[in-house]
Amino acid sequence: MTPSTSPQAATDQHQSDAVAVNDASTRELYAKRQQIYPKRAKGKFRLIKWVFMAFALAAYYLLPFIRWDRGPDASNQAVLVDFAHQRFYFFFIELWPQELYFVTGLLIIAALALFLATALFGRVWCGYACPQTVWTDLFIAVERFFEGDRNKRMMRDKAPWSFDKAWRKISKHIVWIFIAMATGGAWILYFHDAFDVVHNFFTGQAALTSYIFFAMLTFTTYTLAGTMREQVCTYMCPWPRIQAAMTDREALNVTYRVDRGEPRGPHKKGESWDDRGDCIDCKQCVAVCPMGIDIRNGSQLECIHCALCIDACDDIMDKVGRPRGLITYETDDNVDRFQRGEKPRYRFIRSRTVFYASVLTVICAIMAYGLMTRTTLELNASRDRNPNYVRLSDGSVRNGYTLKVINKSARYVNLDIHVEGDPAIEMRIIGHEGEGLSLPVEPDRTRNFKVFLALPPEAIDGPSESFTFVVSDPETGETATTRSVLLTGAPR
Repeated sequence: MTPSTSPQAATDQHQSDAVAVNDASTRELYAKRQQIYPKRAKGKFRLIKWVFMAFALAAYYLLPFIRWDRGPDASNQAVLVDFAHQRFYFFFIELWPQELYFVTGLLIIAALALFLATALFGRVWCGYACPQTVWTDLFIAVERFFEGDRNKRMMRDKAPWSFDKAWRKISKHIVWIFIAMATGGAWILYFHDAFDVVHNFFTGQAALTSYIFFAMLTFTTYTLAGTMREQVCTYMCPWPRIQAAMTDREALNVTYRVDRGEPRGPHKKGESWDDRGDCIDCKQCVAVCPMGIDIRNGSQLECIHCALCIDACDDIMDKVGRPRGLITYETDDNVDRFQRGEKPRYRFIRSRTVFYASVLTVICAIMAYGLMTRTTLELNASRDRNPNYVRLSDGSVRNGYTLKVINKSARYVNLDIHVEGDPAIEMRIIGHEGEGLSLPVEPDRTRNFKVFLALPPEAIDGPSESFTFVVSDPETGETATTRSVLLTGAPR
């Protein structure tokens, strides 16, 4: 492109090139992987990624070893999915199987938070928080440690095999395997006590499922982060397609400022910047990109918005004495406004973001209310159906019930029980006749009790009697109820 080309013509040509590139890419359902050699980037966004990666990895590997005192009879692992005892522990929260709706609510909150973040900041999840991104960053750092930065890695791959090349390649893969093994090993710690699993695993006493999931996570981590990398984001992950529906033209995205950069071309020291753009076509933005794309070609499905191209470009702009921000977080709407010579406009509060934020707030409030008001007692009753009722010698009618009492607290309780309904109903608890009408339940346990209810003949006035079982904790006053029916066999 000649220096005399007008900015508008350059913009049109740039957009045409971007469309051509995107059209060509859409014609290929799958392209064979080309090795990418991302260059080391330095800058504020690279620092943010390092900090988040360190936090995410530390949380993943160390959380299972954090202890949380829940009493003598409960697990003291802070975060634990205990399938054996049907519990989910998260610090002070303990969820039972019948409280699975809390997990559902948590997933809804995570989805809405992701939608809101995407509507505001584009694919910020992909660039910073996605596990594929985090572990790929770690694997690339290991690769760079053994094989050097971009140019050295490229030269080594082209060079014939030698001792130097072999030991570097082998060492890299050994460290990758150890990281993958640590990843798979950490995963199984979330389902059994971490310290017990570590001991049993290395002594061969762990459950077969532990070894199976360890092998699966080891293989997938090594394969996805070590050998597939950008192919996972491009071909395996559905989010690049879904997120298009979550954003609009006013969402912040990693963007090349066409109005500033074009027409691009090499620039020598001392030359004038008149009638040309700030982009010197150094391709450093391409060199640092872990996806191997050129951000100057416009919005692309492969771009994960890691912002490393911003750091690379800002560094070049500093060196050539031009303002930073040639590649920056910007909205599509503002890119058009810049080309028209207008000032930028940022609208973070718009119908899409208000909707996501409102629904997210409501769900969070419901979850918080549910957690604050959840009881430590639950009661369920099932009536015997074979036989439905028994006629006693004195004419009374007796029904049998199985009461399931759940004590979610960390203390032993002796619950009072009574029936609300016809005052003539008589109750007997099998196995606890001499203890009065009380139900002893151990901490964090579920107990079943066999109960008989009898109705004398003079109180029978219909085929059934509705009533309510009520259990209460005399120490705290907390109660739990469940409705049932007593069949009499009397005609209607």
